[in-house]
Amino acid sequence: MKLLIHDRDITLSDSVKEKYDRVIFADGRYAPCQGCFKCWTKTPATCVMKDSLHEMCRLIGLTDDLVIVTENWYGGYSPAVKNILDRSIGMSTPMSTYRGWQMHHVLRYGRYNSVRIYVTGDVNDKEKETWKLVAGRNALNWGVSDIEVSFSDPLEDVEETEI
Repeated sequence: MKLLIHDRDITLSDSVKEKYDRVIFADGRYAPCQGCFKCWTKTPATCVMKDSLHEMCRLIGLTDDLVIVTENWYGGYSPAVKNILDRSIGMSTPMSTYRGWQMHHVLRYGRYNSVRIYVTGDVNDKEKETWKLVAGRNALNWGVSDIEVSFSDPLEDVEETEI
C-alpha cells in the first residue's frame, strides 16, 4: 500500500492521486491525540476518537511506502502533519524491545517499510541537521529500514511530480 500525507493546500492532479492507495490532506481539522493510550490497550490500533483518523495506526502500520510532504517548522513537521503522525502511535504496542541498541516499543505490524519525507519552505543548515536527526529517530521508532529526507517541493509542479 502507498500512502501520501501532505499539508500543501493545492488540488492534486489525477495522475498523482492514482499513484497512491490513500492521500491524506493535513488541513489541521483533525482532533489532536489526547494521550489516552487507548489505541495501545483498550482498542488496539484504533483511536477512540471517531473521526477520519481513527484508523491511522493501522493505515501507517500496514503501509509499504509512506510519503510525507510537510512545510518546515523550525526543523520539524508542520503542526497539521505532526497531528496526523501523533495519531498513529498505536502502530506499536506498549511492550518494549531493543532496536538499534536502544529500547523501543514493539511494532504491532512488524513492517519494515520505506518513508520519504519532502520538506518544503525555507530550511537553513541547522534545520537540515535537525531534520536528518528527526528522520533517523522516526525510522528507528517506526521500524523503517529505508528513510529519505529531501528539501524540495515535489508537489510544486503537480503534473510532472515524481513522488
